[in-house]
Amino acid sequence: MQLPIVAPAPLVACHAGAFRRLFTDERTYENFQTYLTGLIVLENKSLSNISRCTLKSADKTNLSRFLSESPWKSEAVNAHRIQYLLAQTVNMRLDGKQSCLLIDDTLCEHVGSVLEYIDRHYNHSDSSYPLAHNLVTSHYRSGAVQFPVDCEIYRRYEDLTQWEQFIAKHFPDQEIPPTTQARQTLHKQFDPTLLEDPEFAKLHEQFRTKLTIAHELLKQAIEHGLPFTTVLMDSWYLTTEFVEQLATHNKQWVSLLKRNRNLSMQGFQLRDAQGQPIPLPTNGVIKVEDLVPLIPATAYRQVEIDDRRYWCFSVCTRLSGIGKVRLVISFQSADLSAPYAVLVTNHTDWSAKQILSKYLQRWTIETFYRDGKQLLGLDQYRVRSLSAMQSHWCLVFVAYSLLHLACLASSSKPPKGKGLTHPIQTIGEVVRQQGQALVEQLILFAHDQLLQGQAAAQVFTNLFAKQQKQFSYS
Repeated sequence: MQLPIVAPAPLVACHAGAFRRLFTDERTYENFQTYLTGLIVLENKSLSNISRCTLKSADKTNLSRFLSESPWKSEAVNAHRIQYLLAQTVNMRLDGKQSCLLIDDTLCEHVGSVLEYIDRHYNHSDSSYPLAHNLVTSHYRSGAVQFPVDCEIYRRYEDLTQWEQFIAKHFPDQEIPPTTQARQTLHKQFDPTLLEDPEFAKLHEQFRTKLTIAHELLKQAIEHGLPFTTVLMDSWYLTTEFVEQLATHNKQWVSLLKRNRNLSMQGFQLRDAQGQPIPLPTNGVIKVEDLVPLIPATAYRQVEIDDRRYWCFSVCTRLSGIGKVRLVISFQSADLSAPYAVLVTNHTDWSAKQILSKYLQRWTIETFYRDGKQLLGLDQYRVRSLSAMQSHWCLVFVAYSLLHLACLASSSKPPKGKGLTHPIQTIGEVVRQQGQALVEQLILFAHDQLLQGQAAAQVFTNLFAKQQKQFSYS
C-alpha cells in the first residue's frame, strides 16, 4: 500500500500557474497537476496507480482521456515550457557562444506489441533487438542549465511502409531473409517495383531517417529562440548531409568519429620518438584505426579537465565527405593502454582541451535519459496511441524541467553569463525532497481531519479507500 497524495507536489503547485492558460477547463488543469505529481513522486507511473494514489483524482479513464482526447496540445505546452525555462534561467545561462544543442536517441522498451508503432530496434549496448519506440531527442546545455527540448519518434522503413506485406502482395513466393544484409539486397531488387504501387509509394514518402529528424529538431530549437552555437552529436549523425545542414544554420559541431572513417593525411608528416618520418600510405588516405597505432607516445599531451586527466593527440586533417576538421585522439591513461575516443570538429582553431571539454558536455543527455527512465517514467507509459505517448513524453519533459529549476535554485544569483557550471542538486535529490514534502502535507491533512472531529479510523479509511478498493478487485 502506498501513501495517498492529498495535494500536488510543491514544485508542481509553484509552477503550474504558468501553464494555466494552455488548458481549457479546471478539470484538465487539475489532471495536468495530478499527472506531473504522479510522475515525480510515485514509483509506479501507470494511469491507474496515479489515480488510486491521488485522493481527489477521478478514475484512470479520466487521466487516459486527458492524455489521448483532451483538447490541450502537447506542442503548445512544450513550446511554453521552453520559453518559461529561458525566462527563469536568464541570469544562470552562459552566452550563446558557450551554449550547445545535443542530439541523440534512446530506446523506450516494452513487452508486447499492442502499442502503436512498436517495433524491434537495434540496441547498441548489447547488440539485441528489443521491442521499443526509438525516440530521437534534442537537449539544451548552457553551463549549469540543461533541459530536453523536443523529441520525435523514429520508425524503421520496413515498419512504416509495411514492406513485408507488400512483398507478399507483389511477390507471393519470395521468402524474407532474417539478416539485414540479405534484406538490403531484396530492397534493391524489389523496391522499384513496389514503388509503382500508389499505396506503397504514399507510405514511402512518409519515411524520415534519423538524420531528417535530427535536422527538424535543429530547426525547432532555432525557432524556439534557444541561444547556442555548437551542436554535439554521436558518430551516427556525422554525415555529409547533416554537416551541410548545420552549415546552412551557421552552427559549429563536435562529434565522435567511427574508427573506420578515412582521413586524408596529405601534407602532414608523422614522426617517431627519434624524429624519423613514419611511413604513411602513398595516397595519403588512412583509416583512423590504422593511424592510431602509428602515433608515438611522445606525440600525446596531458590534458586536465575537472580534476580528470586525459592524454590527447590533435591534428588538422581532412575527413572524407566532410572536409577540413580538427581530430583529437584521447586516452584515459598515460600508458595509452585503455580504450580511446576519437573526436572531430569543424572548430579547427580549437585546442584538444577545448574540444574535449565541449564534447564532455554531451553526457548531459545521457543523464537525462537515465533520470527520465529511472525517476520520471519516460519509458513507463501503457497508452496505445502515438498522440497519447507524445502527451506523456511532453509531461515528462515538464516534470524534469521543474525539478531542474529546483536543482538550480540559489539565494544569490550570479551575473548573467557567469553562472554555475553544474547544478547544485541532482534530480534524484529533488525528487526525494518532493516526496518528503507530500508526506508532510499528508500528516497535516490527517491532523486537520482529526481536529474537525473525525475518528482516526474514519480518517484512515477515507485516505486509503481508493487503494483498498483496487486491492479488493485484484
